Amino acid sequence: MFRKSSLFAFALCLILAISCEEKKPKAAPNGKINVVATIFPLYDFSRAVAKEQANITMLTPPGSSLHSYEPSPADIKNIQNADVFLFIGGENDAWIERILSTLDTTKMKIVRLFDFVKLYEEEEKEGMQPEEEESDPLLPEEHKNGESEVEYDEHIWTSPKNAVLMIDAITSTLCEKDTANCEKYKENSQNYVLQIDSLSKELSQIVGSAKRKQIIVADRFPFRYLVEEYGLDYRAAFAGCSDQSDATPATIANLINAVKNNKVPYIYHVELSNRNTAEAVAEQTGAKMLLLHSYHNISKQDFESGTTYLDLLKQNVANLKTGLLEE
Repeated sequence: MFRKSSLFAFALCLILAISCEEKKPKAAPNGKINVVATIFPLYDFSRAVAKEQANITMLTPPGSSLHSYEPSPADIKNIQNADVFLFIGGENDAWIERILSTLDTTKMKIVRLFDFVKLYEEEEKEGMQPEEEESDPLLPEEHKNGESEVEYDEHIWTSPKNAVLMIDAITSTLCEKDTANCEKYKENSQNYVLQIDSLSKELSQIVGSAKRKQIIVADRFPFRYLVEEYGLDYRAAFAGCSDQSDATPATIANLINAVKNNKVPYIYHVELSNRNTAEAVAEQTGAKMLLLHSYHNISKQDFESGTTYLDLLKQNVANLKTGLLEE
């Protein structure tokens, strides 16, 4: 289903492409390669691997959502000047293909991370509030008539296993583009992966001894890849890419019943959320609220303080331990 208008983004790309002269991407003034990532996880993986050896730019502003993101002229210029461009490749990235088609990408390494992991289709669990359909004026007629392609869940980075696969892909690309610093990239990557693996093993042990195997997320649910990796079940208010923030009384009632019937002491909400649904469920059940971070983006304050994917993973492991083990 289409979640954001792509008409504006596509029109903007065409205007900029026509107005700009045919120029090769400019080299970075400090001689380092330019890495451009669409969202925080890709930005942070690149930062962990490249460190000071590359200029790394994140397109989505801190504190905002990719689901409502529209590229600015400065963003498109950054893409044009990239040596390495990283994006996920799902439906919300449809605008990227249109932008790239207007640019000279012959000297750019373009990495679509969808190509490196096992994908799961989007899922609508029982009791989850259905998404509101939006029409895309650029969709082919057969798609408008309901004959749409399979839609895959885009939140591939919420699985630590996938995170490692993505880091490996980024490392290989950086080595290919900047052979002089390849050994540094590999060393940094290995150290970062070891830390992720350690936390992943800890989480596996937590789930193995858990008193319950279900989490209740009274919010959006961008954790399909996380629960698949660790064999957890879930209930949630909305799908992961839903633009909805306020649940209907029926959706809230369904979550309340799930909490009460299963005697669940903790429920979860996601980052950058208004937490209205979680607060309503908590008030009616006495369950306590915990943050389960999807790493999709971080606040401006966290961004400026240097918060990493690893920091958020540690926090998630701690909060899942509380929710799964405590009475």
